[in-house]
Amino acid sequence: MARRLVNLGNGFWNIRCTMKFAGLINLGTQVSIVRLNSGRFVFLDSYALHGEIRDLVMALTKDGSLVEAVLNLHPFHTLHCEAMARDFPKARFYGSERHHRQCPAVFWQTETVESDTVAEIFGDDLQFSLPAGIDYISEDEKVHAGSLLAFHPASGSIHVDDTLNILPVPHFMRGRIQRLTLHPSLQKALTSDDGAAEDFCAWLEVLGRRWSNARTLCAAHNGVLRFGEGEFEQLARTIAARARAKLIE
Repeated sequence: MARRLVNLGNGFWNIRCTMKFAGLINLGTQVSIVRLNSGRFVFLDSYALHGEIRDLVMALTKDGSLVEAVLNLHPFHTLHCEAMARDFPKARFYGSERHHRQCPAVFWQTETVESDTVAEIFGDDLQFSLPAGIDYISEDEKVHAGSLLAFHPASGSIHVDDTLNILPVPHFMRGRIQRLTLHPSLQKALTSDDGAAEDFCAWLEVLGRRWSNARTLCAAHNGVLRFGEGEFEQLARTIAARARAKLIE
């Protein structure tokens, strides 16, 4: 998967990035750019920009001078935070408590990215949702199901790392296999609270209703999925029902 900039319209761009496992297999990752109503920009997640993509981003943001903030949404996506901080030194950086620990060289804002304060600061342009019933930061470093989801109503774009995945289904099989799915480590991410699995399923159903006008979902490792009218809400209900059957019943 080559690095590419995808314009999803109305001030939302998604960059499909390269992330190789063992230097061979490209798992893919992402960063999104949102133009705020103010005309300034925020990044969703971090990535070390190079080549043509970097040139395009710098032209869009006037050499980074218009970048207001970088919101690092997934606590286990930390590889590129320091590079982003070097590229955009005047931006405010928000991350989880784990970002603060893993990347101490970055000057982090006191408020964590999942806080109500951050949601209020950017509430005119973005909506956020933290999944219920699962750990945002798991004690098991291999469990990455928890993440903070972001929605840009103006473009109908959802940015999500890991909690929701897109299966890389071949074109001839699409329509037969549901491409939107949950992260495979979800069961291990459940909290120890009674009813945690039901809390997660209920959260997903509410998310579908709340963001029912979503038109696109950008997932960290498998690309971009587009929806017809009302399709995201329907898919959220379907996935929640399957998760409920597997985790509870």
